[in-house]
Amino acid sequence: MLYYLYIILCKDGSFYTGYTKNLDLRMKLHMNGKAARYTRMHKPKELVYVKKFSSQVEAMRNERRAKRLNHRQKLKLINSQIKPKQHHENRKNY
Repeated sequence: MLYYLYIILCKDGSFYTGYTKNLDLRMKLHMNGKAARYTRMHKPKELVYVKKFSSQVEAMRNERRAKRLNHRQKLKLINSQIKPKQHHENRKNY
């Protein structure tokens, strides 16, 4: 089973970082205000970063690392990602 580390750009310019095993469902929950308190208060704009992992432990460990990054470091991480041509998991507006 795959797990995903993801970063959402919020409408106020802040980022939300999380992990999940079902990215599409989790994004729908965020967009409907039912996933996390943070994204209820800071409305999601778009998914800007996704990385796949083969284990939950690995995804959680990387989520913890990503959450420690400051805003500029997260921007650098997002911009360093190789962006496939309109792949549904990257930069999808929900």
